[in-house]
Amino acid sequence: MNNTVTDTQLLECKDCGAVNRIALEFLDKKPVCGRCKATLTTPPWIITEANFTSAVEQSPLPVLLDLWAPWCGPCRLMAPVIDQLATELVGQVRVAKLNTDESQGIAQRFRIQGIPTLLIIRNGREIERMVGAYPKAAILQKLREVL
Repeated sequence: MNNTVTDTQLLECKDCGAVNRIALEFLDKKPVCGRCKATLTTPPWIITEANFTSAVEQSPLPVLLDLWAPWCGPCRLMAPVIDQLATELVGQVRVAKLNTDESQGIAQRFRIQGIPTLLIIRNGREIERMVGAYPKAAILQKLREVL
């Protein structure tokens, strides 16, 4: 496979510090460090207008999409929870983040009126919406209910 900068992500191993280049297609699996074989922590996918169709609408997994903005206090409070879910749900749900200031077209398409908003998208269609800051347990419960 011909890896370019746009279809790979660099992940640092929390155990040994090695930097691993991982193809985006493998982020939905449990990637391991090439040096020590520890499971790598996978960050949420960063979604933009350019990759929305391929990363969200055509995702083989259901998507938990966090719509946020850098100036939003509750969004910043939710960020660590979203990061934890990205690692914990590898292989089950694709966890992604979309900055509504940078991708206003998508925010308008989904009629986002308040942030943070979490969308659960399956087969390219929104199946659930959670508006506001939620604790991790509530997000996991909602995922279990709809998936």
